[in-house]
Amino acid sequence: MHRVASTGNAANASRPRKERRITLVFSDSYDSKHCSGINCVKVSGASVHKNSAQGGDYLFTGSRDGTLKRWEVGSDAAVCCATFESHVDWVNDVVQTGSDMIVSCSSDTTLKAWKAFSSGECVRTFRQHSDYVTSLAAAKDSNTLASGGLGCEVFIWDLEAALVPVSRAAKDGMVEGGSEGSHSSGSPGGFVLSDRATAVNSISSGTVSISQGYSPVPAKGHKESVYALAINDAGTVLVSGGTEKVIRVWDPRSGSKQMKLKGHTDNVRTLLMDSSGRLCISGSSDSTIRLWDLGQQRCIHSYAVHTDSVWALASSPSFSHVYSGGRDLSVYLTDLSSRESTLLCMEQHPVLQLALQDDEWLWVATPDSSLHRWPARSSLKTMQKGSSFVAGSLPYARARASLDGSAPVPLHAEPAFVIPGTPGILRHAVLNDRRHALTKDAVGIVKLWEITRGTVVEDFGKVSFEEKEKELFEMVSVPAWFTMDTRLGSISVHLDTPQCFTAEIYAVDLQVPGASDETKLNLGQETLRGLLAHWLACRKQKTSPKIADGEFLAGAGSGTAEHGLGRGAHDDAASHSSGVFSTFEFSTKLPPSIITEGSQGGPWRKKATELDGTEDEKELPLWCIDCVLNGRLPPREHVKCSFFLQPYEGTSLQGLTQGKLSAPRILRIQKVLNYVLDKLVVDRPADDGTSVLASTSVQLSSQQSAANGHTSSKAGSRTWQHQSKPHIEILCNQQVLPPDMSLGTVRAYVWKKPEDLCLQYRTIPE
Repeated sequence: MHRVASTGNAANASRPRKERRITLVFSDSYDSKHCSGINCVKVSGASVHKNSAQGGDYLFTGSRDGTLKRWEVGSDAAVCCATFESHVDWVNDVVQTGSDMIVSCSSDTTLKAWKAFSSGECVRTFRQHSDYVTSLAAAKDSNTLASGGLGCEVFIWDLEAALVPVSRAAKDGMVEGGSEGSHSSGSPGGFVLSDRATAVNSISSGTVSISQGYSPVPAKGHKESVYALAINDAGTVLVSGGTEKVIRVWDPRSGSKQMKLKGHTDNVRTLLMDSSGRLCISGSSDSTIRLWDLGQQRCIHSYAVHTDSVWALASSPSFSHVYSGGRDLSVYLTDLSSRESTLLCMEQHPVLQLALQDDEWLWVATPDSSLHRWPARSSLKTMQKGSSFVAGSLPYARARASLDGSAPVPLHAEPAFVIPGTPGILRHAVLNDRRHALTKDAVGIVKLWEITRGTVVEDFGKVSFEEKEKELFEMVSVPAWFTMDTRLGSISVHLDTPQCFTAEIYAVDLQVPGASDETKLNLGQETLRGLLAHWLACRKQKTSPKIADGEFLAGAGSGTAEHGLGRGAHDDAASHSSGVFSTFEFSTKLPPSIITEGSQGGPWRKKATELDGTEDEKELPLWCIDCVLNGRLPPREHVKCSFFLQPYEGTSLQGLTQGKLSAPRILRIQKVLNYVLDKLVVDRPADDGTSVLASTSVQLSSQQSAANGHTSSKAGSRTWQHQSKPHIEILCNQQVLPPDMSLGTVRAYVWKKPEDLCLQYRTIPE
């Protein structure tokens, strides 16, 4: 499974790795909707923040698109109030701690603390886990938080100590250096240092890594991945479950093991605990729900309700009823005493998490980007015969009843309310020009994207993806200068150095005003300039105009000349108001998000328009800054196309060269035609009938002629009269080549051999 810009924890920092990449995440919708599956949903328990005017609550959701959102929910409406963007991979769980703080965990191996009712301010990032963090549990009446993940790790956090303000920690001698990063402008006040602040742990505040004197308590004992956690209100009992098929019970205050509960025959996927810490409910991939008495250290009831894995649980406040959902798409309500179960509803996707709102509504999160709300209180009062049954103890009995056709009828056919999302992108294909990509979303809509601007250029609607891809096929060969995936439900374009600088294009092909035929643009460099145009503008404003302009122009000039982009390209860019060509201008209304990391603090994610110009090599890759600020590109192999140029068999034209020629892949066949004519002119018949000898003063260097595209002979050489100029064509594999075809395209689609390309020339037959 591919991780987006994930680098693991600080313990692995000494391991050799590639240069840091920069990732662009595109979106064609505003931040008011999720664009991928919703992994977690929580109803705010803070009554002080309830919308009393409308009688509503606040809802927090975490998505596979890497963001969290806060929703203001009324009786028949929901408004997205804030988007929390900093994680660089899926958000797997979220909990509320206290009245104004939420903590999230992600597949990027981090936990992040946020000001819950801010505009999306990240207060602190914790990098303790070594693998995906899958589950969180927070005690209502204490500052205790537990986190677990696929690294066989469970950590117990004292949030009071972990969130000590940076200024106070520095005063107490706990911080070695650093300040609040660009992702936050402050930290919550009122925290005091607890006795648990001991060992040194690397913590990131925004994008700046801070070495602070706090380390969580590890609950050692798990030998396999952890999927589920639950804790009682006082924070004195913690339970965990995962692929070991057992439930482990811990003392969160010391991290010591208390007991191990056996009974499930497959992975434990979800856990609940009552407020006292005496009872625990578990859901498993063995399709059963079990009720445990921790005092008796045994399972007291087993409920065979589902026909497949149970992935989500929610309980009534009295812990007398449990709502359950899972892989079988169904949501059940079960009376733990009478064992009577009611099929509440059927979703179209597996159920990932459930959240109860005021014991009246049930929110259901699924791999779909939309969130559904179903009636809950009425379900407790209405037990219809066709929807209810008595849950057995053995899972095969429930499965057999389903196969016999006696499956219950859902109590509710449609959700009471839906918070819509944007359909996530499920499929993509990069077109041959390496500037466009075709995508297909969850509802079948096919769109054409322009990668160098991060925008949709055409919406084809619901058409065949395969047929549209064939229709848009273009016989052109361009180096793969980026990689792409849709793991976050949207397009993520990854730029790695030096690969991202391997593709060039003629400026005239992009309709750049005033560009000469020789001007070439580097696709990777120009894309980075467009992406960081706002950052560069802010940086110029924060420095002396004289120094900034001189530094930038001097650097850009040297970089342009050094890498052969041509003076024309620099002049055109300088004359442009923003210094960015229109083909590389990104939207400011729907700006792309940037995922990257610098030398400190680990990976981060932010809108391109939110950069303020203060970011340096601590936050951004140095090679990226060097490219945009100084116009310098990293050393890389200049991949050229070697070829032989020979007269066509049977033609009267003489041979022009004895060896190989070499030229850039983008060189057009028209340039080769001009080269042939340029070489033939020195041996054409003179006016007096004698032959003009080929002289070194008029011959072009084989390497430089083709590489630089020089097409005219030097002064003093003879030229063809219009009437006597021969009409020449270039062939490869007996196929006449179009003048606008590039050498790279000829090699890929006509020559199709690993050996050096062989081109032939002849006069055009009458």
